[in-house]
Amino acid sequence: MAHTETHAGVHAPNRQLFKSRPNSAAIIIVALRAWRRTAARRKALANLTPDQLRDIGHPEIDRPVLEIEAGLMTKLMSMR
Repeated sequence: MAHTETHAGVHAPNRQLFKSRPNSAAIIIVALRAWRRTAARRKALANLTPDQLRDIGHPEIDRPVLEIEAGLMTKLMSMR
């Protein structure tokens, strides 16, 4: 049988997330700007009607739908 060696691929991370302060500040600023843009986009889409969403080619937002079966009012009135 051939001799094989296996090594675990576990190493200490050699890079830190925020190495230098100017770079970390830039990363934070970019992330905040992206978050603000995303929040504004969601808010604008939430205010559009289904017809307006279709006009801009965006799929409709899943909104709760109330389905009422036929004859429900008759059944409710007979229960009175």
